[in-house]
Amino acid sequence: MGKEKVEWEYPLKSTSVSVLWDAIGTPYGLAEWFADKVVETGTTYVFTWGGYDETAVLQEVKFQEYIRFQWDYDAGSDCYFEMRMVRHELSGELTLLVTLFVEPDEQEDEKRLWNKHVDDLRRKIGI
Repeated sequence: MGKEKVEWEYPLKSTSVSVLWDAIGTPYGLAEWFADKVVETGTTYVFTWGGYDETAVLQEVKFQEYIRFQWDYDAGSDCYFEMRMVRHELSGELTLLVTLFVEPDEQEDEKRLWNKHVDDLRRKIGI
């Protein structure tokens, strides 16, 4: 069974683009809500949770728009995870769009994990 692409949207009310970008687009910001520690060396990022490290390669980034990584264990595949900022034209509301690839039987667990991460993000940026 292969991984499936999933996308989840997280409305972030009136958050500013620069505040959200600092949280998702920098190692320091990511270490505030996504991981315990994030170390960047060129395009390699080491994410640490509870003493356990996972390495990802930065695949693409567009300043104040999106950042895309690929975990080492997904190397050679089309799998990635991406965080994208989307501003809705009518409401002006900023949304974090998370795209990733997961095993079908792990989708619910991954969704709960991302919900927790985004709750931490909301607290960090004050919403």
